[in-house]
Amino acid sequence: MKKIILIPDSFKGTMSSGEICSAMEECIKKYLPRAEVISIPVADGGEGSVDSFLAALGGEKIEIPVKGPYMEDMTGFYGLIDGGTTAVIEMAAAAGLPLVGDKLHAEKTTTYGVGMLMADAAKRGCRKMIVGLGGSATNDFGTGAAAAAGVRFLDSGGKEFIPVGGTLSRIARIDISGLLPELKAMEIVTMCDIDNPLYGKTGAAYVFAPQKGADPEMVETLDRELRAVSEMVKQELGTDVSSLPGAGAAGGMGGGMVAFFGSRLQMGIETVLDTVDFDGLLKGTDLVFTGEGKIDSQSLRGKVVIGVARRAKKQKVPVAAIVGDIGDTIEGAYAEGVSGIFSINRVAVPFKEARERSKNDLILTVDNLLRFMTAFGLN
Repeated sequence: MKKIILIPDSFKGTMSSGEICSAMEECIKKYLPRAEVISIPVADGGEGSVDSFLAALGGEKIEIPVKGPYMEDMTGFYGLIDGGTTAVIEMAAAAGLPLVGDKLHAEKTTTYGVGMLMADAAKRGCRKMIVGLGGSATNDFGTGAAAAAGVRFLDSGGKEFIPVGGTLSRIARIDISGLLPELKAMEIVTMCDIDNPLYGKTGAAYVFAPQKGADPEMVETLDRELRAVSEMVKQELGTDVSSLPGAGAAGGMGGGMVAFFGSRLQMGIETVLDTVDFDGLLKGTDLVFTGEGKIDSQSLRGKVVIGVARRAKKQKVPVAAIVGDIGDTIEGAYAEGVSGIFSINRVAVPFKEARERSKNDLILTVDNLLRFMTAFGLN
């Protein structure tokens, strides 16, 4: 009996990872009805990460009252996996861009609600926490989350306040003595798929703040604020995140997770593979199907397809990458362990049209591969 693992990323704006897994399994069962098919939906840390982990591993979704990006009352959520010992938090659940609608002001939004989710999970007795960064409406360096977890920020007059993107330079003192003890004792891993530094032309403000409503003048202001908080964190906590790759993720929250919570930043796919024990699942596996919306030179830096292929290569398991589009200079993927790359784009049409037929094209592509396999007795 064949054993096949399905572990695709989502096709952004087209199909979720879960939908792709379902479509692939439908094809596989048509040709290999007795095959053992293991589906592992993947999310990059942004919206949908909690649901992906719960779909892959089972567990419980916890909903609690939290504060939103503008400190409004709302309901947030996180996931519990591994028998309730590990919490999975997506910061987008309390500070995501969709939550602000047209009210885009990166200098005013907060991650406070994210800290409330973290604190609640810690108080439930979790021993490990996975925090996904992505899709944020914020630029506050994660100070809001830290404040909700017990860190105190004081201005030059000794007055405590909750910083936002436009007030980070007001911080004159940081008191971490009140950080929730349960959080101090936890292993915290932060999923971060970008390597942007905290500030500068490739930092959080310049690269990501425009999509959060910042005009050029505000971008410069936010960048200065991030520089200021970086210096204050170095001075007060002895932690230098100024040039840390990934510190600029989610409005600087990558840096804040390291500075305030002692977290380590890790590529999202590596976190997923470790959490689901992918290396263990590979034992006895005949084929892995993975994929992403587009494979290109950026993919070779360690995103989903390459992350999966590297591990599969160690156990000599072939990997088929099903993708929406194939860019140039992707030959390096084969050296990393990808056995073949197959695009689902069957006709030359604009993306707007292609997305409408993507699910059917995906099924036809996988169907074609299975036909080929069975024709050569590879079933």
